[in-house]
Amino acid sequence: MLSVQVEHLSKRYQLGNVERHYKTLRDRLAGMFRPKPPVPADRRELWALRDINLEIQQGEAIGVIGHNGAGKSTLLKILSRITEPTEGVARLHGRVASLLEVGTGFHPELTGRDNIYLNGAILGMSRAEIRQNFDAIVEFAEVERFLDTAVKHYSSGMYVRLAFAVAAHLTPEILLVDEVLAVGDLEFQRRCLGRMNEVARSGRTVFFVSHNLGSIEALCPRSILMSGGQIIEDGPTAKVMARYTSRRSGESMFDLRAFADREGTGHARITGVEILTADGSEQADTVEFGQPFRVRLHWEALQRLSGAALGFALLTEKNERIFFTESIDTGASFDMAPGTGSGDCLLRNPNVVPGTYRLEVWINEIVGIAYADHLRMIGGLEIVPGTPGRVNVSALTEAGRGVVYVDAEWR
Repeated sequence: MLSVQVEHLSKRYQLGNVERHYKTLRDRLAGMFRPKPPVPADRRELWALRDINLEIQQGEAIGVIGHNGAGKSTLLKILSRITEPTEGVARLHGRVASLLEVGTGFHPELTGRDNIYLNGAILGMSRAEIRQNFDAIVEFAEVERFLDTAVKHYSSGMYVRLAFAVAAHLTPEILLVDEVLAVGDLEFQRRCLGRMNEVARSGRTVFFVSHNLGSIEALCPRSILMSGGQIIEDGPTAKVMARYTSRRSGESMFDLRAFADREGTGHARITGVEILTADGSEQADTVEFGQPFRVRLHWEALQRLSGAALGFALLTEKNERIFFTESIDTGASFDMAPGTGSGDCLLRNPNVVPGTYRLEVWINEIVGIAYADHLRMIGGLEIVPGTPGRVNVSALTEAGRGVVYVDAEWR
């Protein structure tokens, strides 16, 4: 039995200033003398989704992956009836609970207790049904001490725990979740995945958008890969993830000028990344285990930035961050004049076991507040065993050993 049916779904947004339906006398007089620059046709509109076709059976748990701007969240907003499609139709059979943003549907002035009833009513549940599940919701959210406190005083973690608990316990036939679990701690994420597994096993449908490929793999036997507002792969999760990661492979020099998966103000852009030997004298196609290497970020600043910080992280093939380092950690910041430049990060004692990894790089325009540019899942950095030493490197690559080596001594 079909739970979700999407046919030729498209969503178009208008870019630039939207004309108001009314104008004051001052607006009309000013408009008579203000020239209107022509707007190129390709700049006036954006198709966030284009001709999406999708069928999901009842009881399926389906993952949705893709880079920022691929159309994942737009698809969920249409399925949640938050926004209307420009073309096509989406049919959902059964009650829908959606968790798209932390605290969606919560009133900040009401207590946690009141918001459980309010949010449940918004989701279409009866008061008796909410009362029946009330204790389980409170226990899962771990907010019993603060149940009669206004939620505006809750931390973001408490907010998301309560919001998820309400959505997951009020027996919807279809549960839509969009990357909100990143707010919670690891234990909370584990419990959320367990709860979504229970929902799926009980014959209900789960539609899960996430950048955490490990969570997608654990929950969803089937996934779709989106890019440019279209579904470009639909099938077993392992196959879809393989295509997603293979689309982002590279060599020792990654040209990122045309890389689309980025976020930030755009006041500066990372144009390339190089993997170099420790002294920076030559490029390195591979890096030997335990040996130092250098990462060089090339940028182009479109305006002057004062006190910017550079950042670099290493990711697994499943988009899980192993570590990150930021220049500001050691007090290094950069004043970028309009034009091009580069910055180096030397990793003196890398302790990542052999394997293939991805890169994440960024320019922080305002540290902790705003990115100028931020890119994930770049290229393919290969760490190889190298010259045999006192460490049995081949043993480190066995399944279940993890990805980080710690220099430990046994006696």
